[in-house]
Amino acid sequence: MLELIAQNMAPIMFVSLIVFLLIGYPAAFALAANGLFFFVIGVELSGYSGGAINLSWPLLSAMPERFWGVLSNETLLAIPFFTFMGIVLEKSGMAEDLLDTIGQLFGPVRGGLAYAVIIVGALLAATTGVVAASVIAMGLISLPIMLRYGYDRKVATGVIAASGTLAQIIPPSLVLIVLADQLGRSVGDMYKGAMIPGLVLTGIYLGYVALMSIIRPHSMPALPKEARTLGSGVTSLVVALVGAGVIYYLGLAYFEKTGSSVNNAEILAAGVAVIAIYIVAVLDKALKTNVMSRLAQQVVIVLIPPLALIFLVLGTIFLGVATPTEGGAMGAVGAIVLSAIKKRLSYQVVRDALAATTRLSAFVLFILLGARMFSLTFYGVNGQIWVEHLLTSLPGGQLGFLIVVSLLVFFLAFFLDFFELAFIIVPLLAPAAEKLGIDLIWFGVILGVNMQTSFMHPPFGFALFYLRSVAAKVPYIDKVTGKKMEPVKTSQIYWGAIPFVFIQIAMIAIVIAFPGMVMHYKGKVVDPSTVEIKLPTMPGLDGSGLGGLGGLPPLAPPGGAPSSDGGGLPPLPAPGSN
Repeated sequence: MLELIAQNMAPIMFVSLIVFLLIGYPAAFALAANGLFFFVIGVELSGYSGGAINLSWPLLSAMPERFWGVLSNETLLAIPFFTFMGIVLEKSGMAEDLLDTIGQLFGPVRGGLAYAVIIVGALLAATTGVVAASVIAMGLISLPIMLRYGYDRKVATGVIAASGTLAQIIPPSLVLIVLADQLGRSVGDMYKGAMIPGLVLTGIYLGYVALMSIIRPHSMPALPKEARTLGSGVTSLVVALVGAGVIYYLGLAYFEKTGSSVNNAEILAAGVAVIAIYIVAVLDKALKTNVMSRLAQQVVIVLIPPLALIFLVLGTIFLGVATPTEGGAMGAVGAIVLSAIKKRLSYQVVRDALAATTRLSAFVLFILLGARMFSLTFYGVNGQIWVEHLLTSLPGGQLGFLIVVSLLVFFLAFFLDFFELAFIIVPLLAPAAEKLGIDLIWFGVILGVNMQTSFMHPPFGFALFYLRSVAAKVPYIDKVTGKKMEPVKTSQIYWGAIPFVFIQIAMIAIVIAFPGMVMHYKGKVVDPSTVEIKLPTMPGLDGSGLGGLGGLPPLAPPGGAPSSDGGGLPPLPAPGSN
C-alpha cells in the first residue's frame, strides 16, 4: 500500500489541491499547505518509491532563495503599475466622458449605446488592463442610461459584462503579464501576439450587437433626439479626420525626405497629425469659432488623451523603447496627469488607488509564494513528468492537446480565478506544450482568451458579480424621466452573459484554427531559399596565387632569385651555409 501511494504521489497531490480549492479554501494557503504536507509525506515515503520521490529535509533550505526569486521579479512589478493606472483613470471620469460622447456619436442608430459600451470597453481595456475597473465604471454610468431608453435588461447587462472582460485579453492586460512570466516568454511578445485576437473579439461583439439590432430591434432602440445633447455633426468629424490624414501624409513625406527611418517617420507623422487636430478642436471650442460641430469637437477632445496614453504605454513597449514595467510606470504617471487635467486628482483618489493596488499585489504575491512551495514538492515527486506523459500521449497531437487543455481550463474557470489558473495550471501545461512544438506565445494567448470566460460564465463569473454590485437591486426613480424603474435581477445578468460566453468559446476555436493571428509577433518570415550570401573579393584569393596577399610582393621560388622588380623576398639560405 505504501509503495502504491509513494509511486502515485503526483496525481494524489494534484487531486488534493483541486479538492481544497473547490471547497473554497484560499488558493495561496491551499498551495502552501499542500506543498508542505506532501513534502513531509514524500520524505517519509521516499524509500518506498523506487526512486520516484526525490525529496529530503535539506531541500527546505532552498525555499528562501525561491521566495527571493519571486520578490525580485521585475516583470511582475508591472502589475501594481497597471493596477494603479487603471484605478486612477476610473476615478478621473474618463470612462464617463467616453461613454457619453461615443454614445451620442452612435445614438441615431439602433444599438448605438451598446456599440458605445463595447468601443469604450476596448479603450478602457487598452488603458487600464483591469476588468473590475472597466465593469464597475460602465455599470454605474451606462446601465441606467440603457435602461432609461428601453434597452432589454439581458442585452444591456450582457454587453456591459462582456466589454469589461476585454481588459483580460487586450494589452496591457494583467493576465498576459502573468502568463508571459509563467511561460518564460517576453511580455512584449505576448502583448503583440494578443493584440489582433483582442481586436477581432471586439469586432465579433460589435457584429453580435448589429445582428441583434436586426433580429430584435425593440431590444436596443436608438437614442431619442432630445437625448442627443451634442446634436449632429458627423460630416464635420469626417472632414476633420480627412484633414488629419492629409497632415499625416505631408508629414510622412517631409520626415522621409529629411532622412528619418521609415518607422520613425510614420510615428512622427502620426503624432504631428493627432496633435494638430487636437489643437484645432481645443482652440475652436475655446474661441467659439464653430469651425467644427460640437459633436466633432467633443469626440476629438475626449478620444485623443486616452489614445495618447495607449501609445505612451503600448507604443513604447512595441517599439522596444521601454520594458513593460517601464511602460506601466509611464502609464501610471500619465493617468495622474490626465486626472489632474480633468481636476479629479485628490488625496482620496490616490489613497484609494494605492490601497487597491496594495491589496491586489499582496494577493498575487501570496499566491506566487504558495505556488513556489507547491512546485518544490510537486517536482520532487516527478509531477512534471507525470503531467507531461499524460498530456503528450493524448490522441490528435497538437490539436488534441489544445482541445483537451482548453476544455480543462474552461471547466476549472467555473471555480478558479484567472490568477489561480495562471499560477497553478500553466506551469504544468507549458513543458508539455513546448515538447509538442507549440509556440508558447500562441499557447499563452489561447489560454488568455479561455481564462476570459472565467469572468463571464455563471454562476461564479467575477464580471457578473461586479455588475451585480452596482446594478439596481430595488425599484428606483430615474433622475431624468422621473419614471419608476424596475430592479435588475441576477437571473437577467446571467442570461445576458450566456451569448457572450459562446462567442468567447468560438474565439478560442478561431485562435487555434488561425495561429497567424498571433504568430505575427515574430515579424516578417524570411525564406531561406531566397537568402544570397556574397563574400567580398580578397587579394590573393582570386586564383592568381598568393601574389599581393596583404600588400606583400610575391614570394620568390625556392632557390631562385628575387623577382625582376626587386620587390620579392630574398631566397632562404642553404642548410649549413654561413
